[in-house]
Amino acid sequence: MQNIRNFCIIAHIDHGKSTLADRLIQKTNTLADRDMQDQVLDSMDLERERGITIKSHAIQMDYTFENQKYVLNLIDTPGHVDFSYEVSRAIAACEGALLVVDATQGIQAQTISNLYQAIDHNLTIIPVLNKIDMDAAKPEEVKDDIVDLLGCKREEIIEASARVGIGIDEILAAIIKVIPHPKGDENAPLQALIFDSVFNSFRGIVAYFKIVNGSIKKGELVKFFNTGKEYNADEIGVMRLKYEPHQVLKAGNVGYIISGIKAAAEVKVGDTITSVANTCDKAIDGFEEVKPMVFAGVYPVDTDQYEDLRASIEKLQLNDASLTFQPESSAALGFGFRCGFLGLLHMEIIQERLDREFNMDVITTVPNVSYKVYSTKNDIIEVHNPSGLPAVTLIDYIEEPYINAQIICTTEFLGGIMKLCLDKRGVLRSQVYGNNNRVELSFEMPLSEIVFDFYDRLKSISKGYASFDYHMSGFKRADLVRLDILLNAESVDALSSLIHRDNAYSLGRRMCEKLSELIPRQQFDIAIQAAIGAKIIARETVKALRKDVTAKCYGGDISRKRKLLEKQKEGKKRMRQVGNVEIPQTAFLAVLKLD
Repeated sequence: MQNIRNFCIIAHIDHGKSTLADRLIQKTNTLADRDMQDQVLDSMDLERERGITIKSHAIQMDYTFENQKYVLNLIDTPGHVDFSYEVSRAIAACEGALLVVDATQGIQAQTISNLYQAIDHNLTIIPVLNKIDMDAAKPEEVKDDIVDLLGCKREEIIEASARVGIGIDEILAAIIKVIPHPKGDENAPLQALIFDSVFNSFRGIVAYFKIVNGSIKKGELVKFFNTGKEYNADEIGVMRLKYEPHQVLKAGNVGYIISGIKAAAEVKVGDTITSVANTCDKAIDGFEEVKPMVFAGVYPVDTDQYEDLRASIEKLQLNDASLTFQPESSAALGFGFRCGFLGLLHMEIIQERLDREFNMDVITTVPNVSYKVYSTKNDIIEVHNPSGLPAVTLIDYIEEPYINAQIICTTEFLGGIMKLCLDKRGVLRSQVYGNNNRVELSFEMPLSEIVFDFYDRLKSISKGYASFDYHMSGFKRADLVRLDILLNAESVDALSSLIHRDNAYSLGRRMCEKLSELIPRQQFDIAIQAAIGAKIIARETVKALRKDVTAKCYGGDISRKRKLLEKQKEGKKRMRQVGNVEIPQTAFLAVLKLD
């Protein structure tokens, strides 16, 4: 155990985590040169295409330092705010972290957020200043920022460039000298923390774990503490780029276990593995439950694929524990699932992975957040979509979730960003000026306002320079109303939305206008209305297709024409009472993309 080091790499998006991991793998000769490629740990096509890390990846490296052989377990983590749960799991399995800061961009919002997470878990931090070979690098200024943030000595900051391989030896030396070895008792009962799992269609579920105490042998009967299920450890081992089987793994090691588990529900990330023969007293704590921020309905395009969609989401949940789901149905879209995501990028990635990995064609409804409704009977109801809202007469008040948003930008974009946040009902809490024209803004704002297009607009206002990070701050009372869309006085449940009263009028009008363009004309007039309760706030009419019944009347008395028109009018009235309007799928999708 003295020679094991477990560490992760934390940083903002695009500060060079994956490239640094590549250089460490090369330096320790973990992979042959012919197997080496850029972003070697990013195994998904999606990660390579977008240049982002979505999953945390673990790999074991051997390194000889001062004639001693050391085992280094690296867990590479994502940088985007939507995948912060992956980062928290990686941090729970480590004793130290490399904090990578880009010398051209300086400290960004996600750097600070991930750093606080690491400090909460008592990790030893090694600051690394990356990209010092770039022309735009400002090493001295960024070093000042790191010293202010971390309170470390200036000479402790390692200057590096992962692209050309500068400073890699110094980083490896610091990992061995500074990061403490894992603490645990090899002779105690087995306690291992599951921090990730994947589904393999040939071998069942593969769980990744870190052993805190005790040891595990191949073929041993083990038990999952929280689910109470028992299995044989058919294969255990460590993760190079491929799995490498071992006979025994001891405390402090990071490895994998294959035991032929088929049901996804039996493996929970954060569970503890223990031995049946020598059971531990309690599970390992320090693993938070995931709290989804954004909810959306996911429905199969073909309703026959409902069961296939369920199986696909379950398999995906193994690999991404921050995804939550429960069945729901809609009058317009049939049966589907209400899924909880950590953000909009997370939602987009899940949709893309369902398509690529499982060939599932899905429709996603308008993303929204969860509200707390306090009824007049003193009950609290959690509402995820408008159809679950009780009658207006039974509601005392509604609370919506609020976040603390942290935005770091340069002073030239300050005005535009402040206007954007204030338009989204934000309240400015603090404004701190750093060196080299950087401002750190702190806003309190409703989560529902940032769900749609906030991130895109922030990036376009700041030309891509502003960085954004947020965390939940609690619930606050809000003036929310349910906006219903009526077609011929019939409510369409799939188009209802919960919205702040101030925004309801403009959204209602835009939805009516959009629907009037997309709903095909019928033999009768169709009234499209937006309503709050019994009050109509906007209306559009799709005019009827009319046959020219007076075409055959040439000359003659006007009363004959009038008689024909009156007869047609009666027919239209009767048709309107019995006719119902089918909304085409394109209309649903267009309304979802309104924002």
